[in-house]
Amino acid sequence: MASDIADPVTDQLEISCQSCGAKLVLDANLRSTLCPYCASPSIVTRPPSPNRPSPAFLVGFVVDHEHATDAVKRWVAGSHLFARSDFKAAVPELTRGVYLPAYLYGAVANTSYSASIGENYTETETYTTTDSKGKLVTRTRTVTKTEWRSLYGDHCCYVMDVVVSASRGVTNAALEAVEPFDLRALRRYADSFIAGWLAEEPSRSKQDCFQLAHDESVAKVGRMLEQFMPGDSHSNLQFQTNLSHEVIDLVLLPIWTYAVRYAPDRPPIQILVNGQTGRVGGKVPISATKVTLAVVAVLLIIGVILVLVMAAQR
Repeated sequence: MASDIADPVTDQLEISCQSCGAKLVLDANLRSTLCPYCASPSIVTRPPSPNRPSPAFLVGFVVDHEHATDAVKRWVAGSHLFARSDFKAAVPELTRGVYLPAYLYGAVANTSYSASIGENYTETETYTTTDSKGKLVTRTRTVTKTEWRSLYGDHCCYVMDVVVSASRGVTNAALEAVEPFDLRALRRYADSFIAGWLAEEPSRSKQDCFQLAHDESVAKVGRMLEQFMPGDSHSNLQFQTNLSHEVIDLVLLPIWTYAVRYAPDRPPIQILVNGQTGRVGGKVPISATKVTLAVVAVLLIIGVILVLVMAAQR
């Protein structure tokens, strides 16, 4: 642990290393640091507040620095066809391995829904056509038709393991790109788990994260209903979901963060690695030149095909 003095102007903390006594300055959004002089870990304890509660759970690191870096290099080099060439050749720079704050949400969902359900059936119909000799002939064929009926009902389920980012440095979409985490490995939080690692404090309010998790849960119920619908097809699905027994806890998730600097006039690309599974996620910059060349090539191919078709019809 470290004693701390808060600076209200700079929103920083001054702490004393408990090993060598050096004075260290720590950003207020960090929960832990390493002393640059003796490499001793320091953990800052603050009184919990509504927007900065104490972590309840933690998922530990499994993937080490070397394997994370190799995974990012493969991901960058293997990015899709329209990725910028300078991006694919860039060398990722490790920013840090960090315990990222996130909220874990769960609830009971009660939903009323209505939809039109389609049931397919086949019929044999008779039709008249002309054969190869120009004579009228009568034939039969099997056609598929759909009978529609209305369906109303109620659906009840648990919505579990909804994770939303509580860090302004990592958007929720960026975190989703490296999910899922195996939450069976959740451990009750203790300061000893983050010793030697950077651990970030929440920088998004609990209420904002709660609303985001609530909305994600409703959307998740909608996807469940899509799969739940009977029949061969359905349309006009409408539903209203009420969430109750909602629980939300602050968890720390293991994340390796990298920056890829691919052009001097462009901001670096943030790439994340799931520190438990090794899954890599990030945005790939698109090459406008490659896209233009691809469009031109497609148009040329279409033009050639049209010319050949017209020539064959003459």
